[in-house]
Amino acid sequence: MAGHLELVALPLGKMLYASGTHLQHAYFPTTCVVSLLHVMESGASAESAGVGNEGVVGVSLFMGGETTPSSAVVHTAGHAYRLERRLLMQEFNRGGTLQRLLLLYTQALMTQMAQTAACNRHHSVEQQLCRWLCLTLDRLSTNELVMTQELVAGMLGVRREGITEAAGQLQRAGLISYRRGHIAVLDRSGLENHACECYAVIRKELNRLLSDIGHHQDGPAARLGRLRA
Repeated sequence: MAGHLELVALPLGKMLYASGTHLQHAYFPTTCVVSLLHVMESGASAESAGVGNEGVVGVSLFMGGETTPSSAVVHTAGHAYRLERRLLMQEFNRGGTLQRLLLLYTQALMTQMAQTAACNRHHSVEQQLCRWLCLTLDRLSTNELVMTQELVAGMLGVRREGITEAAGQLQRAGLISYRRGHIAVLDRSGLENHACECYAVIRKELNRLLSDIGHHQDGPAARLGRLRA
């Protein structure tokens, strides 16, 4: 498959697919992070899951749905490998290692979606922000994000004022530094301690399902890098 993977640059805000459209490619992020968003008729939005170097964007391609009510938007710029739908399905239908890894990842993605829904309902905005920051950092090689409060509010489905207050509390606690759309995490362990149990649940399940591919040591987001190598 290596000869068919196309490395593409994905800028911040790039839409990989819109709600209801037929997907033509699967994306395997390397340095970017993609949000799976649901947008209401009012224009309000909320993220159901994020996808980084641990996974693939476009699970509906091999799950048989072909379309999805969500959209996929890049929230951290970077690169990804792109693979045509036909080639992905051709290899998936062989029933080998690729199929097994994609199905394991899909189960992990379902866990992330379910836990995010529960988190958004039962936990404070500050806890949600900590969970979201920790999961995003798991997929990056840096502790700094280029991210406005307005964009984060759209991801979490809350008002911007709520993010402003939560970010201010984390900054006063010495956990993050925020300036001009840049969020720098100063105390990662402290941030994890401030997060609700949802972060640990998502991380543990992803490690449990994907640790057998030999990348458990890569951290909470066990990578699918071997698949892309």
